[in-house]
Amino acid sequence: MLTPRLARGLYSGALYLLSPLIWWRVWREHALTNKRAERLGLIAAVDETPTVWLHAASVGEVLAARPLIEALAERHADHRLVVTTMTATGAERVRALFPAERYALTHYFLPLDFPGAARRFMRRLRPRLAIIVETELWPNLLAACDRQRVPVVVANARLSEKAFQGYRRVRALLHGALGAVSWLAAKSEADLERFVALGLPRARGDVVGSIKFDLPLNDGFRDEGKRLHSAWGRRFVWVAGSTHDGEDEQVLDAHARLRERDPQALLVLVPRHPQRFAAVAELCMARGERIARRSQGETPDAATSVLLVDTMGELMRFYAAADVAFVGGSLMPIGGHNLLEPAALGVPVLTGPHLENFEDIAATLREAQALREVDDAAALGDALVALADDPEARRGLGAAGEAVVDANRGALEATLAGIAARLPATPTR
Repeated sequence: MLTPRLARGLYSGALYLLSPLIWWRVWREHALTNKRAERLGLIAAVDETPTVWLHAASVGEVLAARPLIEALAERHADHRLVVTTMTATGAERVRALFPAERYALTHYFLPLDFPGAARRFMRRLRPRLAIIVETELWPNLLAACDRQRVPVVVANARLSEKAFQGYRRVRALLHGALGAVSWLAAKSEADLERFVALGLPRARGDVVGSIKFDLPLNDGFRDEGKRLHSAWGRRFVWVAGSTHDGEDEQVLDAHARLRERDPQALLVLVPRHPQRFAAVAELCMARGERIARRSQGETPDAATSVLLVDTMGELMRFYAAADVAFVGGSLMPIGGHNLLEPAALGVPVLTGPHLENFEDIAATLREAQALREVDDAAALGDALVALADDPEARRGLGAAGEAVVDANRGALEATLAGIAARLPATPTR
């Protein structure tokens, strides 16, 4: 029988065999603000200030963790807060959301999960607590935490059925990794049971809900949204947010269907990844759309059919300006993106069928009749036409979504309480 220790040894051997390919990928995934050596755990050794380390893999996890990071910075101001990401876009979001003039926060890239890199990173960082957002369970990093007796909290933990079936094939490896987890704050009972089936001791997990319901909102979003919509005139505006390759074409097909009924309708198209901005602009022009590009300071006029938001960090602002929002990553088998961002603003939410990463949130919205799901471009176009013709239906759908978000807030406080209970007391000098 394969033991967790042997499984981790085989896993590490496979990583070493694949290291040229892994390093090539990392060489491309780079940010000028960070040294590539961080990928090998080569960070500056910290001083005696107690450190809390939080890992959020990429943009989605950083956005989900934002209220948690803000609360940790406020409530544990006597600790150094270190945030790691895996991707360069995640690093950019950390810098944008937590500027140095307001937050005493350090960012590094997460080291690759080679045993030596993991041990080196932990020796130099010496955190008093590690917090992993969602599902980034790297076996050697967790083993290094266990070796140094660093408590590990998994916050906003989720595990889709599809991911669970994949992890079952390496259950011995996951069993060892989950054995290093001190506490897992699951989004739902189904998520928790999947982690338990993979080896998490049941007593170390609790269902607290999703901290995504606690996303920060302020009147500035709504005010800016109203200002933008007013500047664009009395026209129907819909946002397609976080779209992926293969999805933009379907969004443009749906927009063409809508414009047959309402020629003045405006699409605000927000691709998920910045490396695709130029390609999406070319696609729009090839389809005959009159576009304005946000990155070039262009604003829509009466002839503009598509506003391409080819900038980062502005999605909430444009959701607030929308009559209807479509959340991408859902017409293609990506797993969906955060349905709660437009819902929290009272904006009607449309989505495709692929919602594996947000199945619990989708179920909650669906039960409250706060979500409309479509299967393809034709159905998306039909849903847009129906909502454009029915302001009362839009108001009802938006109000239902906002009510769901308000009713489910509270996971953040439960998560913070669990973290505080596991954060070792700072020794007195």
